Amino acid sequence: MAKTKTSKLKIIPLGGVDGIGKNMTVFEYEDDMFAIDCGVSFPEGDMLGVDLVIPDFSYIEANSEKFRGLVLTHGHEDHIGAVPYFLKAVNAPVYGTRLTLGILENKLLEHGLVRSSELYEVSAGQSFKLGCFTVEFIRVNHSIPDAVAVAVHTPRGIVVHTGDFKVDYTPISGEPIDLLRFAELGKKGVKLLLCESTNVERSGYTPSERVVGASFDRIFFNLDKRVVIATFSSNVHRIQQIIDASVKYGRKVAVTGRSMINVISAAERLGYMKIPEGTLIELSDLNRYNPSQITLITTGSQGEPMSALYRMALGEHSSVSLGSNDLVILSSSPIPGNEKLIAKVTNELLKRGVELINDILADVHVSGHACEEELKLMHALTKPDFFMPIHGEYKHLKRHADLAKYLGMDEKRISVPENGKVYELDNKKLCVSGTVPADPVFVDGYGVGEIGSVVLKERKHLSEDGMLMVVAALDMEIGTLLSKIEVISRGFVYMKDSESLIEEVRTLAARTVDECFEKGVMDLNTVRSKVKEAVSSKLYSRTKKRPMVMPILLDIGL
Repeated sequence: MAKTKTSKLKIIPLGGVDGIGKNMTVFEYEDDMFAIDCGVSFPEGDMLGVDLVIPDFSYIEANSEKFRGLVLTHGHEDHIGAVPYFLKAVNAPVYGTRLTLGILENKLLEHGLVRSSELYEVSAGQSFKLGCFTVEFIRVNHSIPDAVAVAVHTPRGIVVHTGDFKVDYTPISGEPIDLLRFAELGKKGVKLLLCESTNVERSGYTPSERVVGASFDRIFFNLDKRVVIATFSSNVHRIQQIIDASVKYGRKVAVTGRSMINVISAAERLGYMKIPEGTLIELSDLNRYNPSQITLITTGSQGEPMSALYRMALGEHSSVSLGSNDLVILSSSPIPGNEKLIAKVTNELLKRGVELINDILADVHVSGHACEEELKLMHALTKPDFFMPIHGEYKHLKRHADLAKYLGMDEKRISVPENGKVYELDNKKLCVSGTVPADPVFVDGYGVGEIGSVVLKERKHLSEDGMLMVVAALDMEIGTLLSKIEVISRGFVYMKDSESLIEEVRTLAARTVDECFEKGVMDLNTVRSKVKEAVSSKLYSRTKKRPMVMPILLDIGL
């Protein structure tokens, strides 16, 4: 189809604008479509039993003939974690930098996907075509190597998507952010800027990652304890500095946590980490060394249940027991929503007598995200006609929108996005033109999208008030009760302490069945419904609780 002067560019956030995580943004222009990032977020406290939350891909699936590719900005979970689930639904090429694809390959293998022929490596400074779009990678600094921003050259002008970034003039490896290229694009004319907002509430500049390395050096000096450091598995720069400090002070390094092992393996194989031979040891060899000779790098800095640090804190790790000879360093800051989990792990660690250091007590963590002054710099360099804040909770997006107004942008040219809304851009305005499905999709074990709000409500119901099962055998043909009513309680009342209540339920259930038969009700589902209604009412009147009542009535008549 020929492109027309009236055609509009569509920008559709499917994630990343309702909290930290699940980042995914679709770009569409007539017959061509692609997406930037495809990440996960972790379940909130009321998402009982859910393992991961991923974006809703159904709009892309419905338009798969137009979809030209998936573009990745860097290798963090909130940007690539959902890619395996996406590729199971949509057959598409994936574009990313070397380390990003190296980490992704391990994920694809875990999911039984072998797609290396469709993973296309692109370096910062290079461009490639996706239908009518030309996509350009721009070098940025972040807490993982090979992070890029994306400039999308569209029929409606240049759109800059910053990805996650900060301005670090002394990065651990590689070069500083390519501010010159952002300035060049600003001179050409940037139609729309999509800029991350995570640290917009923090004034000033984000410190360099080298600050953490200097802090590790001070901590390790003359330390006679074993060091256990929990950090994000994908923070390759941080892990490299931990290894450097360990080597400097004669320590061996052990690693625990599946994701940590996978990332270190990929980073070392691709040359993004340098680990002297003989430095790494197995967990099984820890007892061969004195505490002062060991550094243990682990997952679990966010207090994630079943992570390696969580199991250590609760004394459930198969290889590591913590005590007074250990110094535990939490080399991270809490992701919003994880504060209670981290507090639980912290308390359990302290109960074991360990010494604990976090980012409040020492410079053991710096952010990978731009603070207010760096965000101002990005706006000043790109000079966009329109602006859309991304990557954050609503409070972050609103604060960033206010910052853009402070910098002189007309309020009418700023859009605070919502997941699933379709934003159309032409030469004169950026406006909402419709919606697409964008509800969160829950991953529960092997099930993807099978768990909805109804199931979560039932799980919450069970967790709060428990369950009561009413079991009996019936003969529906002649209308009679063939067995004694059995009542089973789980998480509601303890049977021996509530014998009178249980007996009332038995009597009520039997009477309800008999009344159904007396009235000529011979439909099994109707009988079940009547029993459930009667028992639920009785339980609430007696206890003021509403357990889930499950009538298990079986027709075993001949």
